[in-house]
Amino acid sequence: MNPAAPVKNTDREQFMDILRGISILGIFIANLHFLSLYNPNQPPAVNYFHAFDQRMIFLQAMFVEGKFYTLFSLLFGWGIALQLQKVNLEQQGATRLVKRRLWGMLLFGMMHLILLWTGDIVAFYAMLGFVLLLFRKSTDKKLLAWFVLLILSPILLYALKMNFTWIRAPENSLFDVSDHIYKYLHPAEDGPRRGVSQTSSWKEIWERTISGAFFRYGYLFFVSRIPKVLGMFLLGYYLGRNNRYKSFLQNKKLLLHIAVIGFAIGLPCNFFLAQFMENEDPYWNYEITGWYQTIVYALGVVPQALAYAACIALVYKSVLGKKLLLLFQPVGKMAFSNYILHTLVGIFTFYGVGLGLGGQFGPTVWTAFAFAVFACQIVLSHIWLRIFHFGPIEWFWRSMTYGKWQKMLK
Repeated sequence: MNPAAPVKNTDREQFMDILRGISILGIFIANLHFLSLYNPNQPPAVNYFHAFDQRMIFLQAMFVEGKFYTLFSLLFGWGIALQLQKVNLEQQGATRLVKRRLWGMLLFGMMHLILLWTGDIVAFYAMLGFVLLLFRKSTDKKLLAWFVLLILSPILLYALKMNFTWIRAPENSLFDVSDHIYKYLHPAEDGPRRGVSQTSSWKEIWERTISGAFFRYGYLFFVSRIPKVLGMFLLGYYLGRNNRYKSFLQNKKLLLHIAVIGFAIGLPCNFFLAQFMENEDPYWNYEITGWYQTIVYALGVVPQALAYAACIALVYKSVLGKKLLLLFQPVGKMAFSNYILHTLVGIFTFYGVGLGLGGQFGPTVWTAFAFAVFACQIVLSHIWLRIFHFGPIEWFWRSMTYGKWQKMLK
């Protein structure tokens, strides 16, 4: 095999694309909490569903919070494993090819972070992708051991931060830099703002993103997102290596066990997580209740996310279920483009440079909005991929990776 040859579209795993497509819907719902400029301390202007909004926040914390970026992290590691199988890393230039893919991902992620929205996760994934490559020759036992250790490590990290302030230095330093930049750009204001009035021009948006980028990475340190994501990368890599996932997907009994155990552990933990998240002041202040929140997050989010994946796999195994789920495949096949489209739609809808509807809708409305946007993406993705081989960003990214323009039109 030529190590520099692109993976053919026909080699794509349908189930992965389906799971990826469903995952970005959950990520979009979670992101709208911030992208919509929602202020929980002020009732939205359009408050038809305001009475139900508090319940919706609870339901999102219980069923959405953390679960879908966890699935996306699993798929990232899984995808890297498949790429490394198709490209022999011992051949000259092959390692460089995989790293070029990550560099391209980092470039697009940083552009998204600085030019559009500070909630970007792509650049963060690319950085950790280089760390994942360090584990590519680890044994299966080591991969699983590291997975468990990393997923549970936030419990210990939070406890240490409660008692030793110097451990908080990474996030505190980034928060301070963010605060200094914001005050320099907005000397007349006394703190960050999320309102529409701060998004009425692209200059104002870029001023927000420059300071917000540092806050974003401070937040990622604060919530111990690094071990959480890297742990799921390693589990995904374990599943993808040597095509191990195929035996998992073919084993209906195993999938049922994963679903039952995952929900048995995940649902109670996430119920308590949703309760803790109703008031996150103790969590931000390193209080004992915040440690309890960290524990139920660590114990509950991953099992429930895996239960989701197992249930989707079980549905996929049926003839009718597979036909229905294949509706989501094109969305997942061009997930990068659809992810960026979420940001563009959000900016146009909620920011002052667009319709300026930020802060006017609560969680109930924005959840319905997310499903409406996703339904449109299903239709658009099907139409686009009937004409083109790749999504627009996937095409450019792929061309960068392989050093030549890829065939776009079918």
